[in-house]
Amino acid sequence: MRIAVGSDHRGYQLKGRLDQMLAGLGHDVVDVGTCDGERVDYTDFAEAVARKVASGEADRGILICGTGIGMAITANKFPGVRAATAHDELTAEMCRRHNDVNVLCLSGDMLAERPIDNMINVWLQTEFEGGRHARRVEKIRQLEDEITKSRCDQ
Repeated sequence: MRIAVGSDHRGYQLKGRLDQMLAGLGHDVVDVGTCDGERVDYTDFAEAVARKVASGEADRGILICGTGIGMAITANKFPGVRAATAHDELTAEMCRRHNDVNVLCLSGDMLAERPIDNMINVWLQTEFEGGRHARRVEKIRQLEDEITKSRCDQ
């Protein structure tokens, strides 16, 4: 799987661990930065990962900032991106199973010292359940289409 990974300065160290872990599992990792611990804006890296996922250049994305929340808000502005924060294996599983989340957003501050290998593996291996959830994800896609169309009509 091709996975785009990005972080701001607060997620930089965790991103390094994730890059190694994902590559060790055989995934093609596209690291969009940041490349050091210097202060940066999370929005720039959320945009870079979201564009890769939205365009199909990456199958999935992982974003890390202080809480994961800012990354999720930014990434969700891109059609076709379904980003959510997860803090444990259950939220990682359920965001995939019920929402077909393709961009996982993590908290560098809360997860930096915790082992997260299992959480990431659960997220990568969990399939979208479909069924009633597919109808809901399709409604999200339709809303994105309507918003995009209304912007173009102005």
